[in-house]
Amino acid sequence: MTRAPVLTFTENGIYCAAGDFYIDPWRPVARALITHGHADHARDGMGSYLATDAALPVMRHRLGEIDAEGIAYGEQRQIGGATVSYHPAGHVPGSAQIRVEVAGEVWVASGDYKVIDDGMSEPFEPVKCHHFITESTFGLPVFRWAPQADVAADLNAWWARCAAEGKTAFLGAYSLGKAQRLLSMLAPEVGPILTHTAVENTNAVLRGQGITLPDTTLVTPELNPKDHPGALVLAPPSALGSQWARRFGAQESAFASGWMALRGVRRRRAGDRGFVISDHADWDGLLWAIRETGAENIYVTHGYTDIFTRYLNDQGWNAQVVPTQFDSDGGDSE
Repeated sequence: MTRAPVLTFTENGIYCAAGDFYIDPWRPVARALITHGHADHARDGMGSYLATDAALPVMRHRLGEIDAEGIAYGEQRQIGGATVSYHPAGHVPGSAQIRVEVAGEVWVASGDYKVIDDGMSEPFEPVKCHHFITESTFGLPVFRWAPQADVAADLNAWWARCAAEGKTAFLGAYSLGKAQRLLSMLAPEVGPILTHTAVENTNAVLRGQGITLPDTTLVTPELNPKDHPGALVLAPPSALGSQWARRFGAQESAFASGWMALRGVRRRRAGDRGFVISDHADWDGLLWAIRETGAENIYVTHGYTDIFTRYLNDQGWNAQVVPTQFDSDGGDSE
């Protein structure tokens, strides 16, 4: 008799019958295993949550009082008939791939991931498995990331030019993960770093976990922009160009996102600059991660699913598209 798959794809999310739990469910369920704290993966209304110790503080900040338990990377947990463990995904601090083993059959749900070490998130670790569920947010050959040091040099040069011209530099980035990564890339000697409330609240949570970030100043109604010449303001993309931002007077705006690799997206954003940097794997990173798993069966979720799946099948993998309700931006916009 053919055994049922360890993980199945249901209207509530990725389900494990042997353990009676869901991975990153998008509808309320009794037991949810969460890969990371972004809003499309960690949703409100679950009976209980299991996430890495490092992901829980942000989840509690976002979701309030929840029934949640932490787990260390690599720790094995028996849930019903399934053995579960969490492994670094490199996406944002605390993010994880979730490994599920039942009767010797191993599945890994990647969540969102990147394979380069950004110096802040726990570096990605490939996990051997038979079945791999992978994102494909940037699953096109056009998406190939430049070294982080090169992007940092361009970013700081732009900020320094804005400061020299008497302009405030506004940088748009998602408030969890991307904003803190950019902070770690900024050169504080250029000028003061100011933050939107959404970014600063997340900074406070991560600083409380021992993550070192440069000094920042929260933008409050009382803050006088003239007291902060040459500043860079880090804010969610939705705040750029708003009335909140206009009180700073002369300014330039920039977006930091993998989508900035596409000329059409840069034009639609209408920012002065676009910096190509993402917390997701690029084309080469996706293929490297899949090869490293040793999996023959690949399930492709949010992103360029059809094109990426077709390529994988042409290369000899058994790949199929799995529709999900995860945001294809995956934290690259807010």
